[in-house]
Amino acid sequence: MENSNVTGKVIGAILVGTILGGAIGLLFAPYKGSRTRNRIARRSKDLTKDLTNKMKKEGNILLIKAEKLERLAEEKIQNLTNKVKEKVDSYKYQNEKNEKNNI
Repeated sequence: MENSNVTGKVIGAILVGTILGGAIGLLFAPYKGSRTRNRIARRSKDLTKDLTNKMKKEGNILLIKAEKLERLAEEKIQNLTNKVKEKVDSYKYQNEKNEKNNI
């Protein structure tokens, strides 16, 4: 019960602080509201473009890494397949040899 009271007080303090900070920011803003909104919109578009470009770049890097891993996995599978075939062939050869010796 005591934890919920403390949590409620912390959340209330954060909300009051946020509201007061926003109000003070609006009162002491250096530009008119329309200019501030335009600046915010412009910065948002710039940030969106930057984020999009970074995401594309990171996506391409991940794609290249995935392709390398795919090639590596294919090589490992091929090597394993070859080893299994060699073991099977060796086993067959030994069985044939043993059968000839038993006849």
